Amino acid sequence: MGSRTGSHQLRNGLIVSGRPEQHKEKQPIVTSRAIPYTGGDVKKSGEIGKMYGIDFSASGSHHHTSGSIRFGSNSGQIDPIPKKSSSSSSNSGPIQPTGLITSGRLSSSTNRRSGPLEPAGSFKKVVYSSAVTGLSDDIKMGFRVSKVVMWVLLVVLIMALMAGGFVMATVKIYVILVGVGGVLVPILVVLLWNYAYKERGLVGFLRRYEDAELRGAVDGQYVKVTGVVTCGSIPLETSFQRIPRCVYASTELHEYKGWVGKSAHPRHRCFSWGRRHSEKYVGDFYISDFQTGLRALVKAGYGAKVAPFVKSTTVVDITTSNRELSPNFLRWLADRSLSSDDRVMRLKEAYIKEGSTVSVMGVVRRQDNMLMIVPPAEPISTGCQWARCVLPTYVEGLILTCDDIQNADVIPV
Repeated sequence: MGSRTGSHQLRNGLIVSGRPEQHKEKQPIVTSRAIPYTGGDVKKSGEIGKMYGIDFSASGSHHHTSGSIRFGSNSGQIDPIPKKSSSSSSNSGPIQPTGLITSGRLSSSTNRRSGPLEPAGSFKKVVYSSAVTGLSDDIKMGFRVSKVVMWVLLVVLIMALMAGGFVMATVKIYVILVGVGGVLVPILVVLLWNYAYKERGLVGFLRRYEDAELRGAVDGQYVKVTGVVTCGSIPLETSFQRIPRCVYASTELHEYKGWVGKSAHPRHRCFSWGRRHSEKYVGDFYISDFQTGLRALVKAGYGAKVAPFVKSTTVVDITTSNRELSPNFLRWLADRSLSSDDRVMRLKEAYIKEGSTVSVMGVVRRQDNMLMIVPPAEPISTGCQWARCVLPTYVEGLILTCDDIQNADVIPV
């Protein structure tokens, strides 16, 4: 068959007519395409903008974007868009602490923590609010004897001395002097015994006092309650050992005075220990009665009168030979502006830690379904203890006694 002119062509062994097709190269299928960054401007969104009928003829290219986007051989790779940063944040350096409680340190170079910002090893005196009671040095206690009895006894003693002296001067009989001495000596012995045994006798009376049952206690009744204590709104801490979560904390500095030397206070006698500095605090706390399990609020804060009978222990014993071996004690003195000099000193601390077993003696108050123990309005007297030759002793305020050894484990609460 001869060749034909026109639009006839031989394709794959067949004669076809029509306009020959142009050869089209297959375009590679792009599975992923870089999406331009529009910055929130729909005019920069290309094809997406056309869907909303926006004319891009004035804007030039369909893919007008901010930033650097490369196609072609590097199609699919987007250059990083530089982030804008304010001048304040770029030059501010590390983030400064805000004073809020955080879960950790802000950076490795800082060492801040929530709470009081004190340097390590600081023994500065803690200043509590008015809710914590600062106690005086001594417990207000003494003998309670009627003034009439005291005056009668004094008059009898004076008359006996005068009569004995007159008879001995006129009759020269020394038997009368022996009789007068036999009367006066026992009286003096009893007085000296009561003076020396005063605190021990009072503590013994408090321990023998029977515990009351809070469930049946009426308003205004004087009771003794024994149980486990827990801290109130303000837990206390000892100033030297830093024992935390205490309901009562005491730190006392004593100094010894020999024949010569400096006195700790104006009434400091020779060859005795005198109290130079004292820090005693107590606040409101709770006690859970052992007998009934009831929980009562003990109102010991806000300036209440409290008489704590808690034995203190010596934590630092300083002499002229070991003063340089106690840098912490010297720092404790310096923080309180106390000089050390060449004095013989002894630091004692006492505390009632949360979870300790404590006996509280006070007056029951019931108010708005709340059970409280408050200090009595009048001093409490022990009465005359004839078997122990102890005169009536009184004590003012709320009484606290604790028999737990401070170094022993307490009940966890």
